[in-house]
Amino acid sequence: MAYHGVHHVTAIAGSARGNLDFYTRVLGMRMVKKTVNFDDPGTYHFYYGDEAGQPGAILTFFPWADVAPGRVGVGETSETAFRVPAASLGFWTHRFVAEGVRHEAPETRFGETVIPFRDPDGMRLVLVAVPGAEAEAGWSGGDVPSEHAIRGFHGVTLMLDKAEPTAAILTDVLGFAETAREGSIIRLQAGDTPIGGVVDLRAVGGFLPGRPGGGSVHHVAFRASDDAAQAEMVRKLGQNHGVRATEQKDRDYFRSVYFREPGGVLFEIATDSPGFAVDEAPESLGQALKLPKFLEPHRERIEATLPDISPEKANA
Repeated sequence: MAYHGVHHVTAIAGSARGNLDFYTRVLGMRMVKKTVNFDDPGTYHFYYGDEAGQPGAILTFFPWADVAPGRVGVGETSETAFRVPAASLGFWTHRFVAEGVRHEAPETRFGETVIPFRDPDGMRLVLVAVPGAEAEAGWSGGDVPSEHAIRGFHGVTLMLDKAEPTAAILTDVLGFAETAREGSIIRLQAGDTPIGGVVDLRAVGGFLPGRPGGGSVHHVAFRASDDAAQAEMVRKLGQNHGVRATEQKDRDYFRSVYFREPGGVLFEIATDSPGFAVDEAPESLGQALKLPKFLEPHRERIEATLPDISPEKANA
């Protein structure tokens, strides 16, 4: 079955070692792929996700050690939300306290209990209690017991000057439909997509624009089942909305096109295939540094340039 929804979210971090420690140890996510920024191979590109590395569960980072802090504002993703079993919120509250994670008290949004928190770079994150999520498999290779593990994305919140033009693309092109409104926030959902199926649009006319930097989201990628589905989305973008996408780019684990939606957020449409097991066995995902073919001849120089992320270099 073809699913719509969020494919992955890509953000900017500071310390590579600090980012790795927070997401794999504190949040217990799996390192699904360790590669480099194809356009800046002196920089890592980390992919964190669930055990299978499935679309809808992947949060990726470009870590730049000296990056200036970003600023949340209009034209960017203001929050990224993860799904956890409803009975696990107590576990996560205690874990945040023990690990010194900045977090807020539980609150209710759209009838769901959530805990807002921040990563070491200030990225705004949320845990959403999802009844029934305990029946889904959870990754247990980190420090978080599988019964409490993150079960992929709940969704993202976009901060916009006006919500309607963005909503039009999400509904007409990307497979979402409006399901609820709460205050200034419009909720859209991607049918019965099990993970990554929610986009909240927060209209804040007149607010300051976002500023890229540490802790900010670079782009949000949405799912296309294959090349044909992606091409149809691109056709609709141009024909119905006057928006042009880039040419298709091969990212080894998916094929992508990019466009700036009317509210200013950078969107990507990524294919579900071929997936992260195309160059590593499923049980070995994320263990070796993987390079695209065009960079493989430069492996020695690239490995010498990348930051040391070994455990004893915790402040690298």
